[in-house]
This record gives sequence, structure tokens and C-alpha cells, in this order.
Amino acid sequence: MAKGGRRRGGAKDGRANDGHGGSGSRGPEDGASRGRGRRAAREALSARVEGGTAELVPDPDRLRAWSLLVEGAPQSYVDLDDPSRLGFEYQRRLGHVVDLVAPAGRPLQVLHLGGGALTLARYVAAIRPRSVQQVFEKDTALSQWVRGELPLERGWRVRVRGGDAREGLGRLPSRWADLVIGDVFTGARTPAHLTSVEFLHEVRRVLRPGGTYAANIADGPGGGEGGGARPGPHRPAGARRPLDHLRSQVATAAEAFGTLVLVADPAMLRGRRFSNAVLVATDGDFPAAELSARCAGDPYPARVESGKALAAFTGGARPVTDATARPSPKPPDGVFR
Repeated sequence: MAKGGRRRGGAKDGRANDGHGGSGSRGPEDGASRGRGRRAAREALSARVEGGTAELVPDPDRLRAWSLLVEGAPQSYVDLDDPSRLGFEYQRRLGHVVDLVAPAGRPLQVLHLGGGALTLARYVAAIRPRSVQQVFEKDTALSQWVRGELPLERGWRVRVRGGDAREGLGRLPSRWADLVIGDVFTGARTPAHLTSVEFLHEVRRVLRPGGTYAANIADGPGGGEGGGARPGPHRPAGARRPLDHLRSQVATAAEAFGTLVLVADPAMLRGRRFSNAVLVATDGDFPAAELSARCAGDPYPARVESGKALAAFTGGARPVTDATARPSPKPPDGVFR
């Protein structure tokens, strides 16, 4: 979900890697789907789902491109004519991770925790044909509606399952995935049980040796509700420092993985903006320098932190356990306006 995220128009600005822009991937080519795309491009669509009111808002510049909002919060952007085009900042950064976890074009086994409009699943299918993907999306009404209005291409090996992300994770065999992408928000907040050390140990179990976990984490200035572990004796309930949640998530990931890389807007890292960061974790190596170069060339450049600088960023934050976990912070009022 794009918390306060920005979207760029124009095909070039929207791709995680412009080299993938000529992949030739298209949406369904039957006449009914083309007709529906043209009609829907003239007006927004809406539906009641488990999370409230969902909307598909057409991109005025692209005939078959849409933004998904749930209760007014932007979640995903999809271009049916070019699934490799990623519209939101955090989606571009996750796209860079997808590009870098294996040589270009190699099929992957990918687990998505959180589905939304299936943007990243579409991206993987477009740039890494023959990949096998599973998606866990708790809001089954949302996923059914999105797939009806924005169908997946025939031949893509994407299986969408309903249910809680952690419960679904527990049903998968060990060493199944090359990549796990975590992007779960309920009411604009990540549920507490998906922020703990115990949860990340389960993620690591499902990953193959050298596999990668990439998580979308929303945080920003202090003072809001939630984020990080529960307050201790020296911090009253409700009090929160800037980036408490993000720092605690980095410390938590360090308990489960040996290599960590953080990607975020510089203003966010200074505690001045509520936004999204992408945390990458693996028990192998990750090309942080290449990720930094790609992020520097994005329409909204991001900072990439790793090693000692990232360890210093945590500022002594404590890992989160199931006993101390809280949902991610509530976004400030007006952040989506």
C-alpha cells in the first residue's frame, strides 16, 4: 500500500527498469476485455469489500491503467497494457529488488503476502516468464473484484489464495520460495502479528538458502499511534519517536537474517515525511550498490542504507516479538489528500 506515496505519469517514469519496457507483455486480447477497458477508462469503478470501499480510478493518460484505493488510501497501480510499468515509488523499489535477486529473465518462485491489485505479481510474470507465484490476500472480496475488472494474463502461473498471510505462510513447505514480498495493510496499517521475530523466522523457513525477503514498511514523524514494540517504563503509552516502527523492524529483521538493506525517501529517513520504506533481508548476499544506482535514477531518488550505517540507524531499537508487537503507525490525517 502506498502510504503518502507519489505516482509518476509517463511510460518511462513508471518502470522499475526501463530495459524491461519492451517485454511485449499485454493484457487479455479478447474483444470483451478491450471494450471493458475503454468504457471503464471514462469513469471510476467502486465496490464494497471487506476492508471498506474499494475504487479503481483510471489514469487519464493511459487507456487501460488504474489506481486502486481502499477507503481512500492508495494501494496499487496497474497498467494492463504494460505490466512492467510500476507507478508508485515503493513499487518501483520492490521492482528493483525483483530485478536483482537473480539474473535477468530467470524464473522465480515468489510468495506475495498481501495482494491488492496484484501489481508485483504481474510485474514478475511479465519480466520473468514461467515464474511460479502464490499470493495470500485476506480480503477475498477485493481480490475477486480486482481480478474480474483487471484480469491476469492467460498462461501466468499466479495462484491467489484467501486467508491470513501468516497462517498461509505456515502452510507452505520449507525452502519453497526464492523471494517473499510482504505488503500487508489492514485499515492502512500492517497487523501486529506480521511484524515480529517469530513471523520473520517463519519467512526464513519458507525461503530457500540465499533467498530474499522484501517488505513494504510505512512510518514517519513521531506522535502518532502504534509502531514498534509496546511502550516501556520510560516511554508513556501513545508516545512515539520519529521512525520508531521502521527502526524496530530493522532490528527485528537482524534477528532472523544476516544481510539487510533499507531503501527510503531521504525526507522519510530524516523523520520529516510519512512514507514507505522497503526493507530487504537475506541470509546470502545482496547487491546494495547496484540497488542504490537504480534508485538514484528513479523519478524520486531514494537513499539505500546497509552495513554499519544501517546498524547505526536503528539507534538501539529493540526487536519486536509476538508478545510486544503492535500494528504499524496510523497515517497522519490528510496524508492521502
